Amino acid sequence: MSMKKIALKPINLSAKKLTSIHYAMLFGLISFCIHSGVAHAADSSATSSIPTAAKIELVADESKNQKEFKQQEKSKNQEELIQTSPIDASAEEYPNKSYLIPAADIVGFDFLLNQFNRRYSGVSDYDSNFSTIKHNLRSSWDTDRDAFKINQLGHPYQGSMYHGFARSAGLTYWESLGYTIAGSAFWEIAGEKVPPSKNDMISTGIGGTFLGEALFRMANIVLEKGGSHPDIWHELGAAAISPSTGFNRYAYDDRFDKIFNRNDAAYYSRMQVGIANTVHANKGTSDEIKNNDLQLDFAMDYGLPGQPGYSYTRPFDYFVFQGAASSANIFENVLVRGLLFGTDYQVGDNYRGLWGIYGSYDYISPQTFRVSSTALSLGTTGQLWVSESVALQGSLMGGLGYAAVGTLNGKNEQDYRYGVAPQALIALRLIMGNHASIDFTGREYFVSDVDEPNRGGHDNILRSDVAFTYRIHKKHAVSLKYQWNQRDATYPDLGNRQQNTATVGIFYTFLGHDGFGATEWR
Repeated sequence: MSMKKIALKPINLSAKKLTSIHYAMLFGLISFCIHSGVAHAADSSATSSIPTAAKIELVADESKNQKEFKQQEKSKNQEELIQTSPIDASAEEYPNKSYLIPAADIVGFDFLLNQFNRRYSGVSDYDSNFSTIKHNLRSSWDTDRDAFKINQLGHPYQGSMYHGFARSAGLTYWESLGYTIAGSAFWEIAGEKVPPSKNDMISTGIGGTFLGEALFRMANIVLEKGGSHPDIWHELGAAAISPSTGFNRYAYDDRFDKIFNRNDAAYYSRMQVGIANTVHANKGTSDEIKNNDLQLDFAMDYGLPGQPGYSYTRPFDYFVFQGAASSANIFENVLVRGLLFGTDYQVGDNYRGLWGIYGSYDYISPQTFRVSSTALSLGTTGQLWVSESVALQGSLMGGLGYAAVGTLNGKNEQDYRYGVAPQALIALRLIMGNHASIDFTGREYFVSDVDEPNRGGHDNILRSDVAFTYRIHKKHAVSLKYQWNQRDATYPDLGNRQQNTATVGIFYTFLGHDGFGATEWR
């Protein structure tokens, strides 16, 4: 592999140069939504081109109950969401998979990242050599105090690059997790001269693989929209979402050109752009709050419950991704949760769901405080048909994470602490046909201080939002959103402190489908 060819890829995505990370992630999200919407019409025409013999074979494989489903009687949205193809057991089989190439990718990426940071970071932390590597191999692992955005956003994104190198080379999720952890350890020991840090291993090695799997799958949806031989625009769109996937597809020609088989997973996506106004603020120790800010938000629910013929056999066969950018503080949130181990179930004729162990990576940064968590949770996700056209979707989760929390715009970027964090989530979406939806999400994090156990104290974080979305025409809709953020901090040397904000916003919403993601199985 020539160094020139490596240099053609976006190595400027340095974990220490956060501006480049923000723009790369933002461009990737916009690119995905555009490709998802533009290619939708192509999907409809492509469906009609399936050979008649193949259609007859699929129908023959259906059970008697499934034969009762009349596809011609379903709405356009239902046709988009329902997929009755049998599960392809060879979905993870890549004849050209490689264990060596992703290892070389990761080492090369870390080397170039280290060289970039040496020249442009303005600090000496990256002046590593054989002496510092030997010292780090013998050092105990510590907790570092790099800037919050570097440790909690930059490092997970760096880990997603490692994960993408392995996944796009044909490795399974669990194999790629091993490469991500190994890549993180290699960086901690050889990429920096400072002692290795355990918090970076969690955010990069584990949080990075949760983020990386979601980005990898979304990138492959873009490639899938381009057909068996995606054109340059689909390739660039996928590379913007998952740069390491794009790199392997380009660098190794057709060796890794197989598109990931999502087993026709049903998904719901939407992009929003609008203005949010702060209607209440108790800024506490934060030094500034902007009353109005422009926001760009993208979200996807992948592997919706209740889809006939779909099962949850691989990690992240169900996941939810959300990312929001704000003119007030660049990235307001990056949120990922996905099913690691679990199965589906049903209750009666009108309810379908899944349950199991979920992995999550959360980064939340409203204008007053910030919190980030990498966690495992026990939970369930399901859909209930309330009436003929009204459906209720929801998730309920509770688990334990390793979190960081602190004040935004406080004394400095190192003004935060780490702790063990019991956390909970409830998310609901009431879908009223193809006309409107009401979404509610509530999150809570209880972060105890483990960095300084003798100090004591804790933080309690609450975040909730409710949104009403009304579809105006096809994929075009308008949304009204209310959001509440609150932090209650209690420490012996600081006493009790509270920070909270409330915002109201109006948004133009672009839907990935002509509806709101209700799955039909009746």
